[in-house]
Amino acid sequence: MFRHRTVSLVIPAYNEEETIRQVVEEFRQEPHLDEIVVVDNNCKDRTAEFATAAGARVVAESRPGYGSALLAGMAAAKGDLLVLVEADGSFRARDVVKLLVYLDDADMVMGTRTTRQMVEQGANMRFMLRWGNVFMAKFLQLCWLRPAEPRFTDVGCTFRALSRATFERIRHRLSQAGPAFSPEMMCAALQERCRVIEVPVTYGSRMGGESKHSDTFGRQARTAWKMFKTICRKRFLERGAPVRQVGQPAPPNPTPKS
Repeated sequence: MFRHRTVSLVIPAYNEEETIRQVVEEFRQEPHLDEIVVVDNNCKDRTAEFATAAGARVVAESRPGYGSALLAGMAAAKGDLLVLVEADGSFRARDVVKLLVYLDDADMVMGTRTTRQMVEQGANMRFMLRWGNVFMAKFLQLCWLRPAEPRFTDVGCTFRALSRATFERIRHRLSQAGPAFSPEMMCAALQERCRVIEVPVTYGSRMGGESKHSDTFGRQARTAWKMFKTICRKRFLERGAPVRQVGQPAPPNPTPKS
């Protein structure tokens, strides 16, 4: 619990049996977390078994993709505050409180991995990847210069925190199943006039496995293109019109254009 509000940690997982036990055990030591939710996103290994043994609550999501898993996890979580993190062990539990503290002043707090002094040796944040994230973040920032004037340096950091109220406010605008979900979430918050800030977090090497979106230049380029298209769609095509997933009811009132 953090300042009388319960806190849930959500971890999307696809075949993460090498790391999930260590990640859950590390974050269980964080005193502000009330529950850890691991989303089994069609795992074909023992991820769910190891997560349960380590003390997490496992929920299943059959729709493939990082975004689909996070949406299911946030919907299933019970906390007043939601913290999202990867299953690969590249983030540190000690940074959870840093994100939570800033929720007193913001609706969503983004971590950034592009602060060079916070990137540990061996982390998957090479020169091109780091500056690619900075470039895309500055493009997103420019798109919302008026009226929000945000300050971003990373669109791909998956370590972030938001209130339950913020999630309910933006969830009808979230439709991306893959890695473009990260910038889409930022754009959705800005569309809804949420206050979004960014703080540096420690970024280390993976405990095991390999990135499914940024381990090669080709995957990095494809991910960047998807993110670019998502940002453009959210800013220039949707404007204020919400995007609903199949089967999701329409919001009661239309949102004013941004």
